[in-house]
Amino acid sequence: MIGAAIVTIIFVICLFCIAWPLGEYIARVIEDPDRFCWLRPLRWIERGIGSLLGGVYRASMGWKEYFFSLFAFSMVSIFCFYLFLRLYLPTDTAFNFAISFVSNTNWQSCVPEIDLDYVVHMVGVTTQQFLSASVGFSLLCAFSRGFVNQGQAVLGNFWRDVVRFSLYVLMPVATVFALLLVATGVPQSIKGEVQYTTLEQVETKIPIGMYASQVAIKQLGSNGGGVFRANGAHPLENPSPWSNLIELAGILLVPLALCRTFGEFVRAPRQGFMIASVMAILFIGAVIFACLAESRQLPFLPDQERSLFCAEGNMEGKECRFGPFWSVLWAVATTAVANGSVNCALSSLLPLAGGVSLAMMQLGEVVFGGLGTGVVGAVIFLLLAVFSAGLMVGRTPEFLGKKIEAKEMRLVLLLALLPSILVLIFLSVVLLLPEGRGALSSHGPHAMTEGLYAFSSAAANNGSSFQGLQADIPLYNTLLGIVMFVTRYFSAAIILALAATLSRKKKVASGAGTLPTDSFAFGLWFGFVILILGALNFLPAFTLGPIVEHVMLFVPIQRP
Repeated sequence: MIGAAIVTIIFVICLFCIAWPLGEYIARVIEDPDRFCWLRPLRWIERGIGSLLGGVYRASMGWKEYFFSLFAFSMVSIFCFYLFLRLYLPTDTAFNFAISFVSNTNWQSCVPEIDLDYVVHMVGVTTQQFLSASVGFSLLCAFSRGFVNQGQAVLGNFWRDVVRFSLYVLMPVATVFALLLVATGVPQSIKGEVQYTTLEQVETKIPIGMYASQVAIKQLGSNGGGVFRANGAHPLENPSPWSNLIELAGILLVPLALCRTFGEFVRAPRQGFMIASVMAILFIGAVIFACLAESRQLPFLPDQERSLFCAEGNMEGKECRFGPFWSVLWAVATTAVANGSVNCALSSLLPLAGGVSLAMMQLGEVVFGGLGTGVVGAVIFLLLAVFSAGLMVGRTPEFLGKKIEAKEMRLVLLLALLPSILVLIFLSVVLLLPEGRGALSSHGPHAMTEGLYAFSSAAANNGSSFQGLQADIPLYNTLLGIVMFVTRYFSAAIILALAATLSRKKKVASGAGTLPTDSFAFGLWFGFVILILGALNFLPAFTLGPIVEHVMLFVPIQRP
């Protein structure tokens, strides 16, 4: 276990070394791409797009105009993608799939390698994986400008933020990652398929397609939906430990880099480093706890099943080429970030190890989180920490020179509580309906975890699932689609409204009584607020799932 902790710390430190310069590059290129001469061909593309959009591309937007542009763009994307998917999928599945990929959730209730073809994956899915990630990043841009502006009501231009992030960040970085994945054995071909004969003498076909390019943006864009239902456990998506390491780094790279980007945007680099440090500590702690939980042997396991455990832990539901540690590390990373890809069966994790993945989403995915939305979510918790600390010392709370007052706190609390309210209400609905309970493959606390995980994943725009849930039925497709839609776009409206209220405020000069929000002590308080608020939101439901299941497995009741 000490070895697992050391490897996790080294992995995070190496990731910091790559992500930190990338974060500075992102901030510089969004503000002024002309300073990078090697981007000149892409600048021609941006100018062409700007010419097509006309004055809309150059106009400064208030929060209502910004949100209307974001919402209208997303609605057109959902409608067009839905019509495209109706050629392949039933109405409810297409509805769920379209909302899922446009909202950057990438929940897949269908079997993509069977139900969809190469055209859908290469044109529809991959396009949305670029655009949905850029839409999330645009929220970070607008939110950051709320702290920089003084008395202004404008938050930038939505179209310019989306185009620049797609062209100057996602496309170059995804190209490099795709080439690295090809070097590790991930296919990138239009060969079609390979035929082979199984040991049972059955003729079988394996589809071969443009996988490396799709996996690259899937991981870098915090998307997660793959070409195969097995996702990162499939040997064509993730053939070796090297490809596993590259894809794992891709999950965390850009969300971590955006902490530096936020610090550069608000002219407070130390603030970005403090946020990233708290995220990294929470992530490392979660991985160590999950590894400890997964390494326990069941006390009443029959001798014939002890082969499922190795020296490192439980091997059930895991790929032999990765093993328990790298599977657990991926499971925590994919739920800390709004990614959702998997390289093992999450449902086969021991209760508390699976509970860590569930908890990462229920905290609001603020441990790195999604592209843009993760840092914004972390700052929302930071504002809560600033407000509560200000109350304790009797001062009006301030953050980056902006006073945090009652109006801002109402919006902050609404953002913090909205996902948990939706999850608990919709979970109660499906558990009351026979159709909803019938889709759960398990009984007792594990069934509770399956349902809780599904709606937590939808509300967090994550997309991973406990595989036992048979979600491809109208009830789940419809309700999960509604949860994904509301949490994505209603939250976006609140974020932009909050940015507008901050933007209208004048900055106040810091004084001797100003609380330093980039210090080590405040970082501890910030992490404590994240953990406490997440626990208060979901602890009762969490107790009925992973905690009760853990007690049932490891503390057998002695009956008289």
